Amino acid sequence: MKALSVEKMSIRFGSVTVLPEVSFEVAAGECFGLVGESGSGKSTVLRCASLLLSSWQGEVRIGGVPVREMPLMERCRTLQMVFQDPYGSLHPRHSIRSVLSEPLRIHGLDDREARMAQALEDVGLPPDFLDRYPHQLSGGQRQRVAIARALILEPAVLLLDEPTSALDVSVQAEILNLLARLREERSFTYLMVSHDLAVIDHMCDRFAVMQAGEIVEVLPRDAIPSNQADAPYARELIGASLTYERAL
Repeated sequence: MKALSVEKMSIRFGSVTVLPEVSFEVAAGECFGLVGESGSGKSTVLRCASLLLSSWQGEVRIGGVPVREMPLMERCRTLQMVFQDPYGSLHPRHSIRSVLSEPLRIHGLDDREARMAQALEDVGLPPDFLDRYPHQLSGGQRQRVAIARALILEPAVLLLDEPTSALDVSVQAEILNLLARLREERSFTYLMVSHDLAVIDHMCDRFAVMQAGEIVEVLPRDAIPSNQADAPYARELIGASLTYERAL
């Protein structure tokens, strides 16, 4: 269980400043959400924190250690990411066995068969799925495999980039409950991006509202039902979500 801190993260793409300067703290074992409209910079924060994007300024620390100073192997063992699209995040020609065995091989871990079977069991899939291919799985099953791939190196921090937005509503609930159970059992620290405040309310202890690459307000989950936000944009965003939910 490790804390995550983001300090003065900024990045430009050409002449466009995507993140002017973002700072926040995630306590060890906490689920912290980033919410906002499309293009607000939520996913860019995750890609910078994971060093999928490297040309950013500022600092990200995990357990007090800057991610830029971590050796690559250590960083991969400490930090993993689950992507939004379960159809695009798994190679169509690689079996599930290949998907899960590759990180074990790279990191020189033994007992690979047992580790792979346990990873699938942890996400609610049987071991015989190891010999299937992504096209043989449903969207929810693919996302469970993606979560298993993230878990197999036993990281301390998981970055979740809208992990249920591409799934059917009934499957979304299953994946969210799975993630909540895993955090409780493994004491993971989660940084979760979502455009859905209902997901944030279900999963997160606190969340930050982002607009145009900046954090306008950080709120506890309890602030959602009665819309206790102070920033005008945050109040508008939460109010729109509550109005939509009441109309259902």
